[in-house]
Amino acid sequence: MLFNDIPNQAAVKQLLRQSVQRQHVAHAQLFRGSEGGAALALALAYAQYLNCEERTADAGDSCGHCPACTKTAKLAHPDLNFIVPVTTTKTVAKDAVSSKFMAEWRSFVLGNPYQGLNDWMQHIGAENKQGNISKDEAVQILKLVSLKAFEARFKIVILWLPELMHPAAANALLKLLEEPPPATIFLLVSHAPEQLLPTIISRVQPVVVRPFSEDDITEFLHARHHVPEAKARQVAQLADGSLGAALASRDANADHNYFEFFRDWMRLCFNYGSKAGDILKKSEEFQKLGRENQKELLAYSLGLVRKVLLFGIDPKFVPHLAGGEQQFVVGFAKFVTPRNADLLTKELTDAHYHIERNANPRMVFFDSSLRLGSQLRLAQA
Repeated sequence: MLFNDIPNQAAVKQLLRQSVQRQHVAHAQLFRGSEGGAALALALAYAQYLNCEERTADAGDSCGHCPACTKTAKLAHPDLNFIVPVTTTKTVAKDAVSSKFMAEWRSFVLGNPYQGLNDWMQHIGAENKQGNISKDEAVQILKLVSLKAFEARFKIVILWLPELMHPAAANALLKLLEEPPPATIFLLVSHAPEQLLPTIISRVQPVVVRPFSEDDITEFLHARHHVPEAKARQVAQLADGSLGAALASRDANADHNYFEFFRDWMRLCFNYGSKAGDILKKSEEFQKLGRENQKELLAYSLGLVRKVLLFGIDPKFVPHLAGGEQQFVVGFAKFVTPRNADLLTKELTDAHYHIERNANPRMVFFDSSLRLGSQLRLAQA
């Protein structure tokens, strides 16, 4: 993977490049970031950059075409090793260790490096079992680093989700971090670093990976996956910084335009006195969305209400809006003010709560519509 394949993250990329260019590469580094973020992708790009055979002194990325880059990009370099959470499955009935799942791991990561633990468990057919890095993995870790690098400058070990290590595996890793083997680099990729042993934390160099911005995700979906910009913006808003979540939902909700639904809904709510029949029809449309899409619509609505409020306070707070949203937000900002914003938010949050608990969606929608309408009119009182 190239650094250029990863949206934005400019500061972290520069930090990683400089560590190599200045020859200050720490033997153990902890990429800490939220699920669906860039932590694993950055670790992979860094590993490729470290062992690139044709990288120049000031290169901003690995060359991408030398033998080392070609093998690393396929996750098939003999000096690139992985330790990941696994469990017994139909194909691996006992002694589940990472090395037995490398074919699945390659297809999983190469397909989408922004996925999370549950995605991985489903990918290997774990059903409802919990994945972990077992005590048997301690022996594997020691074996991995007992030999010198085969053909690259560095032997690299990427530990994905080390917080799931069995104490025996954690202690084996700790021993290696205390007495690091020569030319071996450990890259730990964690979503919950606070669960690691303090002694491990003290022996690794932190690399803080921020969640993706809404703009990062929108641009990525629009430019690389050809998602229409307005839809990409909606998906990005719902993803809450997780590119993995955005990629998972871009197709699932391709037929739903949450913005148009919300725009038409708010117009009905404001005129609820004369539009009760239309609200009932809209509630039927809401019910047909299905529970997950109903929840996503309400989550999107909460986010858009927040944007409208911020825009009303100062348009500079919301610099990027899709064309259709821009016109609506300008007009709707008159009806969402500090006076009623908390009440509007509470109504949408309560609706989400009730839908999540399988309340009748038509009743929830109709009742919420009346309450929202009365709150919208507060701004005109």
